[in-house]
Amino acid sequence: ETSAGAVSQSYSFVQLGSRARMQSRADLARSEVITLVKRLAKQHHSAALAQLASRIAAVARYGAASGEDPFAKVKGLIVDMIAKLEKQAADETTEKAYCDEQMAKTEAKKSELEEDIAKMTSKIDQAAARSAQLKEEIAELQNEFSALAKQQAEMDKIRQEGHEAYVAAKADLELGLKGVRQALQVLRDYYASDTGAFVQSAAQFSAFMQQPAKPEMHSKATGAGQSIISILEVCESDFATDLSKEEVEESEAQDEYEKVSQANKVSKTGKEQDVKYKVQETKSLDAKVVEISGDRETAKTELAAIDEFYAKLKDRCVAKPESYAERKARREAEIEGLKQALATLEDETAFVQRKRRGGLRGSIQA
Repeated sequence: ETSAGAVSQSYSFVQLGSRARMQSRADLARSEVITLVKRLAKQHHSAALAQLASRIAAVARYGAASGEDPFAKVKGLIVDMIAKLEKQAADETTEKAYCDEQMAKTEAKKSELEEDIAKMTSKIDQAAARSAQLKEEIAELQNEFSALAKQQAEMDKIRQEGHEAYVAAKADLELGLKGVRQALQVLRDYYASDTGAFVQSAAQFSAFMQQPAKPEMHSKATGAGQSIISILEVCESDFATDLSKEEVEESEAQDEYEKVSQANKVSKTGKEQDVKYKVQETKSLDAKVVEISGDRETAKTELAAIDEFYAKLKDRCVAKPESYAERKARREAEIEGLKQALATLEDETAFVQRKRRGGLRGSIQA
């Protein structure tokens, strides 16, 4: 009994010393955790970790003063932060997958539309150029039609005038030739017959030539008659030659006229067919231009919507201060650092629990 008080005091001092050592070890652990979290916050420029470090310090300070176990709250804060960071990492992974998929699809669709628009523009330009060329060719053919019609009209007029001149010249020559031949026949008959026969033929010749009546005393002038006959024969030859020449020239002119007219007719027919086909082709090309232009406008409208979505997608997925890989690495480093802090607290908690169990056994034995 006399030693009971001393024993009690001695063991009380031992327990107090043990508690003081445990208190000091816990403070070091809390300080280490706070330092680690602050270092993580500074290293990764994380406001959330800086705020966590402040909350841990406050819990450690006020929890120890109130007698509560600060480790449990600190571990809870760290566990919550790790869960938050892991959720953020998972969300970013999902967002990254979405961005990669949408960016790939959008860029592919954008490239496809741009390529389609370029092809349609090329087709429109080619069709429009071909149509313009055909219209120029049609205009040239129509000018050729006008020139050909004018040429044919002039040929018709010239041929008509030439034919009319031929008909008049032929009539004059045939009439003159007929008169000369009749006169020659009368003269030849006169100088070839006797006097009695001449009386009868003279009456006929008088009616034709309408010459004055012969004197009662008349005799044949053979030399003079032959001269007249020679002159008339020359006239007959000239008239016959001129008539033949007129007929040849008329025939040649008519042949040339018909030949050129037929060539003009063939040329006109060919040009008309050419114009017909070219007009059909221009109509087809113009319709094609209208159709493709409509398709191009639709594609441009779709491309404008794609460009608008693509711009928003880039703002969401690309326009960020750091890349996904950098954010992922930073997040993993933050989580790993917090796990280390959590492991430190768990080790300290296990140590305290062991000490407490040891102290409790000593008290029970005493």
